[in-house]
Amino acid sequence: MSSPAASGSDPRKQLLRVMGFWDVLLFNVATILGPRWIAAAGHNGASSISLWLLAAVFFFIPTGLVVMELSTRYPAEGGLYVWSKEAFGEFHGFVAGWTYWVYTFFYFPGLLMASASMAAFIGGAGAAPLANDRTFILMVSFAILLAALLLNLVGLRVGKWLQNAGGVGTMLPLAMLVLLAGVFWVVRGSATAFSWRAILPRWDFATVNFWPQIFFAFTGLELVSAMSEEVRNPDRTFPRAIVASGAAIAAIYILGTVAVLVLLPAAKVDVKNGAFQALTYGSSLLGIGFFGIAAALLILVGNAGGVGSTVAGIARVPFVVGIDRYMPKAFGKIHPRWKTPHVSMLVQAGISGAILLAIQVNETTSSAYQILVDAAVILYFIPFLYMYLAVIKLAYRKDRAAAGAVLIPGGKLGVWISGVLGFAVVLFGIVLSFVPPGETANKFLFEAKLAGGTVAIIALGLILYFRGARQRAAEEAKPAATTE
Repeated sequence: MSSPAASGSDPRKQLLRVMGFWDVLLFNVATILGPRWIAAAGHNGASSISLWLLAAVFFFIPTGLVVMELSTRYPAEGGLYVWSKEAFGEFHGFVAGWTYWVYTFFYFPGLLMASASMAAFIGGAGAAPLANDRTFILMVSFAILLAALLLNLVGLRVGKWLQNAGGVGTMLPLAMLVLLAGVFWVVRGSATAFSWRAILPRWDFATVNFWPQIFFAFTGLELVSAMSEEVRNPDRTFPRAIVASGAAIAAIYILGTVAVLVLLPAAKVDVKNGAFQALTYGSSLLGIGFFGIAAALLILVGNAGGVGSTVAGIARVPFVVGIDRYMPKAFGKIHPRWKTPHVSMLVQAGISGAILLAIQVNETTSSAYQILVDAAVILYFIPFLYMYLAVIKLAYRKDRAAAGAVLIPGGKLGVWISGVLGFAVVLFGIVLSFVPPGETANKFLFEAKLAGGTVAIIALGLILYFRGARQRAAEEAKPAATTE
């Protein structure tokens, strides 16, 4: 049986190129820049400032270079799945694509819980207790998930505006946070004493679980590459948007963390909503409570854009895997009216919603949130290991210097440096994610949930792969049998 591409029935040909430079730039911001990571950094203390700098130099910049090269050499729908398959074959491509998709089952609930917690501050300081109210968090979480799903189901012509609004709605309130902290420092002084010793990284098992979150906070540059066949002039658009968005994101993470610590001492910063806890506190003391409320409204839009960008981008991976017939055929279908991979979006949202409910059983909101974050980090970093190895292997192909490709500077040495740095940081992050935070009551149960869940999810993917491989082999054998 001929492939869809060969037979002219490839669903990818129905996709519409609707995203330009600003769409990609704001998509990156909505995807990557997260106030919850600034909150986690603030809770960790002043040493987070040096961790942001180290992560930017040794992880974010190398990752940006790797993504630029691979996305311009292989500008195909599916992104990281396609790159892994090109370098290592169908099986490894599937493992990378599978773990890249299923991480969203845990990422969405964590992001939704943090978003709902931040939304509580729309009501001002008096509504702050809602930030840890289970019923409120679940209701707002499902409302955001439903809105992001519906807007992206009807196509990127509509959905991209949610992502664009999300990018603006994320940057603007964090800029407001920095401005407020500057005024607060002048008027009332800083809640945190900053010194060289305080900002240096510190190693202890009570806080080291936070380190992978710093790396994870810088991930997402590769996501829009999964939509390459819906981007205009990807060979020119991707490099410009990656550089511009990357510089803005790194600067806001560092300045935002400093701002939170100016307004609140680290011990009082909530790991989910600390940025808006600080905004509300500071604006109330300065007599401008409306300032914090306006910022909370904006970030609700920003977080909805972050959910929307992930729904839109990662749904393209099982769509392409479905076309390759390693997942059920339904995943490879395009909606006849909206021209979107609707099946993978619906499955993605449905499973994420179920996990959001299940994780609440026998867990506080803070404990449930931490398990979700660590599970997402581990699963998400597995395909990154493939990506860094892929850029090294593919650098030895003769077509590396093809027209339009933006290559990593320094030739093969530059590729090795970028690939090895990224691989080492990600592997280190996976290991550290299994270290329970200091406040965890049952550390063995924490580790068992993470390890057992990771193994079970990968095993499920392998079952689907070998089932799909057998069916594909049987289908391709039929024409051969009829011609004999």
